[in-house]
Amino acid sequence: MKTFQLEGTPRTEIGKKAAKAIRKEEMIPAVLYGGESTIHFNVTKDAVRKLIYTPEIFIVDLTIGDKKTKAIVKDLQFHPVTDAVLHIDFLEVFDNKPIVMEVPVVLDGFAEGVKAGGKLSLEMRKLKVKAVYTAIPEKLNINIDKLGLGKTMQVGALHFEGLEIMNAKNAVVCAVKLTRAARGAAAKGN
Repeated sequence: MKTFQLEGTPRTEIGKKAAKAIRKEEMIPAVLYGGESTIHFNVTKDAVRKLIYTPEIFIVDLTIGDKKTKAIVKDLQFHPVTDAVLHIDFLEVFDNKPIVMEVPVVLDGFAEGVKAGGKLSLEMRKLKVKAVYTAIPEKLNINIDKLGLGKTMQVGALHFEGLEIMNAKNAVVCAVKLTRAARGAAAKGN
């Protein structure tokens, strides 16, 4: 997994008034959970732009004052109208403690159903996995060569070494759907 360098400045005042004042200064209030204590800090909008607005996942090398730690982005809160980032929650990670994280899905290959005239549909862009952070890959590659026309690939059929998939077993990851033209060709063939 890629690493992202981020520096934050610790803050002493917490609450709505303090957060509002921080946002007026073009900063984003943030919190680090998971360690021995909860740490409140601020980050600049420019510093987190490449961390937030990307489909990739990162381990964040976080420096808050004189404390250095590794973390992941656990939650983001956006303004309902302007889509500005209001708050970021980070989760401190350790080498021996598993975490739950959403990992992007990448489809590999050329499905048999697509060759027969179907349309490939990616239903889940990310899957929730549980593992130690060092075992989590940047993306989950799924081979779809054998996926036929009208068939689906479900979470229960997937297996990745060292990862526990947390999504429902019957959830559909991708499907090859019949197109109108393929239905018409099948009807004429009968």
